[in-house]
Order: sequence, then C-alpha cells, then structure tokens
Amino acid sequence: MAQYGFYVDLNACIGCKACQMACKDRAGNEPGANWRRVIEVGGGDWRQVGKAWVPNVFAYFVPTACHHCSNPPCLPVCPTAAIEKDDNGIVKINVDQCIGCHYCEWACLWGAPVYYEERGVVDKCDFCKNIVDAGGSPACVEACPMRAMEWGDIEELRAKHPDAIFMVTPLADPQDFEPNSLYAQHVSAKDRVGVILNQEEI
Repeated sequence: MAQYGFYVDLNACIGCKACQMACKDRAGNEPGANWRRVIEVGGGDWRQVGKAWVPNVFAYFVPTACHHCSNPPCLPVCPTAAIEKDDNGIVKINVDQCIGCHYCEWACLWGAPVYYEERGVVDKCDFCKNIVDAGGSPACVEACPMRAMEWGDIEELRAKHPDAIFMVTPLADPQDFEPNSLYAQHVSAKDRVGVILNQEEI
C-alpha cells in the first residue's frame, strides 16, 4: 500500500493562490469554502546599523490542505464510517453517508474538513482522486506557475527532499497523526518565529 503526499518548496511559492483557485474550480466550491488555503506568515525585528535602526523582517507563504495523515484524527470519530483511506493513503469522505455532525471538523488540527450548511454535509480535499486514479496530477500541483509543489509516494518525496519537514509554524503540531505533507522551509524563516499575517478566504 502506497501513501500519497504533498511536497511544497516555500522558497519557490509566491503566494499567488493559483493552487487554491484550481482546487476550488475543480471541486466546484462556493466563495469561502476552500479545501486548499494559502497562509501568509511574517515576522522580524529591528537591527542597529550605525546609529540607525532598520527593519529586519521576513514573510513567506504556506499552501496547505488535507494532509492525508497516516493516522487521520478525523477517521475514527466519524459515527457513520463515512471517512476511509484508500490503497494510496488518500483520506476520502463519502458525502452520501455524512450526517453533518461536525466531529471530523473538530478532530482535525488543520481545518481541512469544510461544512456545507445548505447540504448539511462535510467534505474536503480528496487528492483529486478521480484525476490521480486516471493517471493525472492533482489540480493544485498542475496549476502552480512556480512548480513549487510536487506529489507522489511520501517515502519517495522524503528521499528526494531529505531536508523537508512538516512545518509546525503556522501549522499545528502533528502529534502522532503523521501528516503526509512536506515543506522546504523558507530560507529567511529558519530559526525565526513568525505569525499569521493573512489567511483570506476566497
């Protein structure tokens, strides 16, 4: 059994949100319902140059969606067994079985499940399963103009990008859920603490 995952080079991401819009278009989501989001993070301080103090700031973008965890927190809490992992490790919600109880929403540390009030169900990133199963690539990866994103077997991605990690800032600590997303840290943010500047919903 494979385990698919994502890799993102934060040094290449320019925050254009093409991945977010491609995902929204493919899923047919209305405004405000985003399976993939792009978070802007920034921080910094001041440094003295001669007698002057100059800003020493940084900013970068973090594209994020469902991490298709090896031990997904959403799966065991679903009372109708509407959530399952397939042979490629993709975590999928069967909306026909969903009763809109919100349990998966509350269990997910990263806000991946999205509640649709009009339909009374929850849905989320499904790794573009129908496209991937047909031999294609996820819409978000295809749309990235900077080629900052890759997808594939998570172990192959780890071997290809040995310095990539699952970022804790601004994403929640993974605990023992084993999220399958890897990030090449932005060069200006290493060993520096940032805060979320913007997570605009579109």
